[in-house]
Amino acid sequence: MKKIRKEKNNTINLLFSMLIIFFLINLILSPQKYILTTLDGIEAWATNVLPSVFPFIFFTRCLSTLGQVEKMTKPFQKFSNFLFKTPPISIYTFLMAILSGYPVGSKMIADLYEQGKISKTDAYKMSAFCSTSGPMFIIGAVGAMMFQNVMVGYILFVSHIIGAFLNGIIYRNIKLKNIDEKEKIAETTNKKFDIGEIITSSSISIIAVGGIIAIFFLVIECFSPVFNLLPPSLSSFLQGVVEITKGSLSLSKLSNINLATVLASFVISFGGISTLLQSLTMLQKVEMPTKLFALQKFTHAIFSTLVTIILLIFFKI
Repeated sequence: MKKIRKEKNNTINLLFSMLIIFFLINLILSPQKYILTTLDGIEAWATNVLPSVFPFIFFTRCLSTLGQVEKMTKPFQKFSNFLFKTPPISIYTFLMAILSGYPVGSKMIADLYEQGKISKTDAYKMSAFCSTSGPMFIIGAVGAMMFQNVMVGYILFVSHIIGAFLNGIIYRNIKLKNIDEKEKIAETTNKKFDIGEIITSSSISIIAVGGIIAIFFLVIECFSPVFNLLPPSLSSFLQGVVEITKGSLSLSKLSNINLATVLASFVISFGGISTLLQSLTMLQKVEMPTKLFALQKFTHAIFSTLVTIILLIFFKI
């Protein structure tokens, strides 16, 4: 069994190495083209993600460190336990995630776990419904600017929220073996408020997000000859599976707006591989299993897509 697993890992490492060599060859052959593509990714991060996400990462960490959030969320205890079997602080995390967007929810989950306010099992349950996009991106960027139709943005946003709720419910009974909860909670309960540490942690997190976005802009550009051979709808959808922003923009240009909206709903709730890596980077301290998180994002995308189809039947765009 160990031999088979080792051979499988070696095969994966070989394929991944070949893929990296492919990217490097592209960079060497067309350096100017890929420098500009990387700059496009950095610009997208600097103009959209940095100003809208960084303040939320900083201030939500301040609030959770001060220890006032638990008192504020006590009235939600029955509600959160009934729906998701999580502590009431999960409702606060969900609201902040919905307001701010990726990857703030994942960052908050990691912070709460590090501070000893939630268990590892709680963190895994919360990741099913607290890893969400926000209204600034869905309604503003995708609906109003890309699709040039605010109604599309509202349909996508409502579908996204309902999908997150349904997703949280189906993962409410999740149980993982070999998790030492009590030791971690006792170890981190007495953490003090340190403004310098909060600024440093928040800055490192947002810079990591920028790096991932820039890399995935480059990845899409490297595979652009392949995407160009595919039908426009499939090409746009696959771009979204890789990177949410470029995929959403490409989908908005499709002639069939209903199909584009449905596909955009899946892309936004799945988040793209780029957003998955951003979130997993935040969730490192929780030791979030990659397969579990990817499955949670996939089921969230399925739920949101189904809700979008239903809404499109009632609200014509």
